Amino acid sequence: MVGPLRPQFVLFGSSIVQFSCSNGGWGAILADLYSRKADVLLRGYAGWNSRRALQVLEQVFPKDAAIQPSLVIVYFGGNDSMLPHSSGLGPHVPLPEYVENMRKIGKYLKSLSENIRIIFLTAPPVNEKQILENLRDIIPERNRTNESCKIYSDACLEVCRELDVKAVDLWTSIQKRKDWSTACFTDGIHFSAAASKIVAEEILKVLREADWEPSLHWKSLPTEFAENSPYNPPCGDGTTLNLADHSVAQALIHWGLSDN
Repeated sequence: MVGPLRPQFVLFGSSIVQFSCSNGGWGAILADLYSRKADVLLRGYAGWNSRRALQVLEQVFPKDAAIQPSLVIVYFGGNDSMLPHSSGLGPHVPLPEYVENMRKIGKYLKSLSENIRIIFLTAPPVNEKQILENLRDIIPERNRTNESCKIYSDACLEVCRELDVKAVDLWTSIQKRKDWSTACFTDGIHFSAAASKIVAEEILKVLREADWEPSLHWKSLPTEFAENSPYNPPCGDGTTLNLADHSVAQALIHWGLSDN
């Protein structure tokens, strides 16, 4: 372990998490914005459903860990929502089991610490035509539909209401963009930079509006080693430019985010 100790933000989910640090991903956005405020850790596993997540939950989040995360962002549902295969194989999880799995995940995470904060991301929409065009070798038939994603998204939101867990409704948020079906995916399922920006903005909105103590919004967390120094770049007036907060400003500009 390296110091100083920072809050830990853990992103736990399937490919939407695993790929979130590439292609202008939402994980990269959070890691950049919190680069001197919190450690953003990825636990993403492409192809996984809530059933597999539940099997490894205690390994990813051991109860006896010396430090528990300050925030866990959980995404499972898209793979669960795929239509069942005749062989019985594949990622499909029946809706009642999915609900129970997400309930168990939420309850377990809440049991780790009274200070842990949790956000569930719902199943996002998909572009069914684009899936068939780009993923025919992996998904040879129409077994992932926007309709099924909506059903599982709604179920996730209901679990969040039951457990008093914060939620980001990706199915609705992404479709607010008029050209979402063509602009938001690389292959019909996984996010483009445009979609990841929406995801990051929605997560930051939750962090800004949540009545958590302490707040986990980037503006509320201290910047590590933020004191000014004579070793910083000199300004013309005899002072130096403190780069600690300048790095946050640069991140906002780079990702096209508002200062909130």
